[in-house]
Amino acid sequence: MNIRPLPDALISQIAAGEVVERPASVVKELMENAIDAQASVIHVELEEGGIRIIRVRDDGSGIAAAELPLAVQRHATSKIQTLDDLSQVLTHGFRGEALAAIASVARFSLSSKTADAPHASRIDNHSGPWTVGPSSGPIGSLVEVAGLFDQVPARKRFLKSSATEFSHCRDVFHRMALIRPQTQFMLSHQGRISLRYPPGTAQNRIASCLDVPEQDLRIIDAQAGPLRIRAWLAPATQSRARADDQFFYVNGRSVRDRVLLHAVRSGYQDVLHGDRQPAFVIAVDIDPELVDVNVHPAKSEVRFREGQAVHQAVSRAVRDALAQPLHERAQTSGPSGNASVPPLTSVSSTGTGPWAPMPLELNPANTRASANWPTYFFHSVGQASRQEVQEPQQIGHPLGYALAQLHGIYILAQNQSGLVLVDMHAAHERIVYEAMKAEIAKGDKPIASQHLLAPVVLHASTLEMETCRSHVRTLQRLGFEVDALGETQLAIRALPVLLGDADPRSLLRDTLRELAEHGEAHHAEALRNELLSTMACHAAVRAHRTLTLAEMNALLRQMEETDRADQCNHGRPTWLQFSISDLDKLFMRGR
Repeated sequence: MNIRPLPDALISQIAAGEVVERPASVVKELMENAIDAQASVIHVELEEGGIRIIRVRDDGSGIAAAELPLAVQRHATSKIQTLDDLSQVLTHGFRGEALAAIASVARFSLSSKTADAPHASRIDNHSGPWTVGPSSGPIGSLVEVAGLFDQVPARKRFLKSSATEFSHCRDVFHRMALIRPQTQFMLSHQGRISLRYPPGTAQNRIASCLDVPEQDLRIIDAQAGPLRIRAWLAPATQSRARADDQFFYVNGRSVRDRVLLHAVRSGYQDVLHGDRQPAFVIAVDIDPELVDVNVHPAKSEVRFREGQAVHQAVSRAVRDALAQPLHERAQTSGPSGNASVPPLTSVSSTGTGPWAPMPLELNPANTRASANWPTYFFHSVGQASRQEVQEPQQIGHPLGYALAQLHGIYILAQNQSGLVLVDMHAAHERIVYEAMKAEIAKGDKPIASQHLLAPVVLHASTLEMETCRSHVRTLQRLGFEVDALGETQLAIRALPVLLGDADPRSLLRDTLRELAEHGEAHHAEALRNELLSTMACHAAVRAHRTLTLAEMNALLRQMEETDRADQCNHGRPTWLQFSISDLDKLFMRGR
């Protein structure tokens, strides 16, 4: 066969196969262009889920009439000029291929007007070749894409129903609008407005999108080296069955990233119930030179130069925000009642990257409880004052003061907002659990080891051998004693005493995998914490035990001082708040 160059039209259609998968892909590219044009209002109109018509209006800076032919030409862009520019790019679009690719598989028109132009201009391919002429319209741009894939029937057969395609378009629209609260967004389908986001604050828009009360969001604004982490986290008690409400942004661009997902999951690890999924928005701002945004044709994936450092910083920020005790949340809350964690600081390390990664934290718990495990935890009962018990109307604590006990299971307390209902066993279980973790972490001593009667030999891969050599001290702190036997074998001589019943080979292999991928050993920590959780459940005060008011108040005070006290060790809520207005509604007061 003879080698010959491909026609331009076919080249564009091949490019479209990478960029344009379905109507949602077109919506994404056009919305990104509108955002790059500094639009303050963006309106997306769809017909038949975008299969028939996609129309995007914006009031951005517009495109000059003389540049319209370049706008639809392959690899023509104002975003980059040299390869060095690619490492600094912060705009959404930059490769200059989206409009040409879209136009190769649909009827396309673009009308635009700049602030200094006497009138708008239009370019379209409706009659075949591109034609340019005068048009009417305000400052900004209007892009219309009709009959997507009509010219490529093989591709069109893979599209789903209009309802399914609209769902995908709605998801893209949602992701774009979520992180830009200062911009007004509207989405219409079949002539009716489906979604409208007026300009507002990030907190308000995210709370609305996640369906979480604003005051319940845990807000993060933290700095670690060149990395800024902003996050809005729904409490673990408001987790979901599906991972639909999880959003990641890197330098303002919506992405999918395994490093960030694993980091957030590890941050939620100690508070989630079973396979429940957390809801959150994570926005990472980083020096563009430290992240590659050009690894995916649709720009939906990125690659961090220092992935382990990013992982550890994000994981720590999420963990600290979720761990913040009640009394600290009350002290650090702003006018809207939301708290943020203090900024992360760079820590000196032996890392070889351009910025020092966060240090390995074997025990993230920062319990403030003064109890000495495993002693009984109502140590402060005798210190409860008579006034504290007899005058609950003087409310000075987030959880207030106890009024009564219900069936030996629940504590009823009164605070400034109204009624607090506490599951005493679940609450005490968390207190005991955090104190046990803190006791083990005290003094940053290595976890106690249990020597095996005979060494267990693990046939290791090259990566496992290298990881073991690079993390000798970390493994020792985790309670492992491992020696190399030649180039392909490891001798396991000791395991963490708390995990003595685990399979040595599987435990070490999983730990080495965690260290290789993320620079932390989450697996061993997770197994250890699972055992501590079981022990805490048995040590906690049992249901149906009658408590005095002093004991109830002592438990409430300990809850306020304990990390993650909102959930028990299994992720269930430990307390609920009922406001006076909630109670009034139950009794139909004021109707």
